[in-house]
Amino acid sequence: MAKKQADGDGLNIPNRIDALPVRRPGPIVAAVIVALLAAMLIQGMITNPRLEWPVVWKYLFNENVLEGIRYTLELTVISMVIAIILSVILAIMRKSINPVLRGVSWFFIWFFRGTPVYTQLVFWGLFAVLIPRISIGIPFTDISFWSISSQDVVTAFNAAWIGLALNEAAYLSEIVRAGLEAVDPGQTEAAQALGMKRTLIMRRIILPQAMRIIIPPTGNETIGMLKTTSLVTAVPFTLELQFATGAIANRIYKPIPLLLVACFWYLLITSILMVFQSMLEKHFGKGFDARAMGTRGKQAPLPGKTEGEPKDNVNKINEAGFTGMTA
Repeated sequence: MAKKQADGDGLNIPNRIDALPVRRPGPIVAAVIVALLAAMLIQGMITNPRLEWPVVWKYLFNENVLEGIRYTLELTVISMVIAIILSVILAIMRKSINPVLRGVSWFFIWFFRGTPVYTQLVFWGLFAVLIPRISIGIPFTDISFWSISSQDVVTAFNAAWIGLALNEAAYLSEIVRAGLEAVDPGQTEAAQALGMKRTLIMRRIILPQAMRIIIPPTGNETIGMLKTTSLVTAVPFTLELQFATGAIANRIYKPIPLLLVACFWYLLITSILMVFQSMLEKHFGKGFDARAMGTRGKQAPLPGKTEGEPKDNVNKINEAGFTGMTA
């Protein structure tokens, strides 16, 4: 009796059909094929003598490689922090009612998206040649109140993260703008009706809701930035991971094992970044997930039924919960 109440909500249904699940051999066949291909790939990588795994293990934790990892992470973090701050400013400027701000933002995005990042890094590497001294004074005169050599300010490390950050800000600004425009305009109107200022509305209402859309592509851009740091040799900056492993490979004439070392560390760091990205997506996605309410949504489907569909066809209820995103 208890089972009938659980399945049919207390209804005595005559001629109940106990359907068997549909057999789907496709996933099993696909799993077998994938397992065979994976086993062949692993066996080939282990037994191939040209990969020289002893050399890989020897240089995996080499001090030069570890120092390259440190500089790579520093470049990635500094560049992304600066780029995120600039991108938010640029996105807000694009949505401003001031045409001058909109024009400045458009020109910045147009220029840095329209030129290759390698070219930009070469330019920043030659900054001290183009502008030998940085000074503050009266414009269009020779009067200067303060001056400093450009080589003391725009060092190779600073030129690397400046070039990466400015280029990344142009791309991130479009991502931020898309997230801002995805928020319902009614949110802004409701906040204005409460007497909130535009800056407060943007900080407390719009940005928190836009983060759900901004986070996934920003995570991809962060991972891309990690790998783009390998281009800073154009500055030239020669302490990041790719150059460090390349220098060792040129010294011992074994490029393939050192490429594997670089791949291992890039994959490891990327995996960690993906975990953090997933955590941020879950945090900012709270309140947007629809789910079935009550015990009905917690029960596994019967054979022939899909997930979330009621146990019987007697009383189908579409229940969705929205767990309160409050401004």
